[in-house]
Amino acid sequence: MAEKRVIQTEEKKGLQVSDIILIAVLLAAGAVLKYFAGSIINFFGMKPNFIIAMYCLAILLIRPKFLECVIIGLLAGAICQVLPGTPYINFISELLGAIVMGLLIKVPMKAGKFDLNPIVATFISTVVSGATYTICLFLFMHYELSAMAAYVPIVLCTAVINAIIVQLLYLPLKAVLKK
Repeated sequence: MAEKRVIQTEEKKGLQVSDIILIAVLLAAGAVLKYFAGSIINFFGMKPNFIIAMYCLAILLIRPKFLECVIIGLLAGAICQVLPGTPYINFISELLGAIVMGLLIKVPMKAGKFDLNPIVATFISTVVSGATYTICLFLFMHYELSAMAAYVPIVLCTAVINAIIVQLLYLPLKAVLKK
C-alpha cells in the first residue's frame, strides 16, 4: 500500500521583508502622488488621496493579519502628518480605513470569474476613512454642519477614484509579485 504524501503549506508568519518593502514603496508613491499630482488634478478643491489607494493596494497584495493592518494604517497616518493637512486626524481615519480593508479582503466578492474585491473593498475603505476624517473635523475642529455636507461628495468621488486606481493596478502588480 502506497503512502500518500501530504504536503502542507506553511502558513504565513508575519510580514516578510518583501512585504515591508512593497508597503514602503506603495506608501511613498501615494505620498508623492498626493503631494504633486494631487495639486495638478485638483477637482473643485478636492485633491485625490492616493495614500488611501496605495495602502488598500498593499493590503490586497500581501493579505496581512489584523495587527499588521493596524501598523499599515498608522504608517499611512504618519505619512499624512508630513504632508499639509489636518494634524493627527489622519491617524484615526487611515487606521480605520486600513482595518476595514483588512477585514474586507477576507470576504469573497466575485461576479462570475471577475474578482470584485479590489474595487468594492477599496471603495468602502475609502468611504470609512473619509467619513471618519469628516466626523473628526466636526468633533475636534468644530466645523459647521454645512461644511461637513460639502465633504460628502468629496469623499464619494475620492472613493470612486481610489477604487478605479486600485482595480487597474491590482492585477498587473499581483502578476509581477507571483514571479
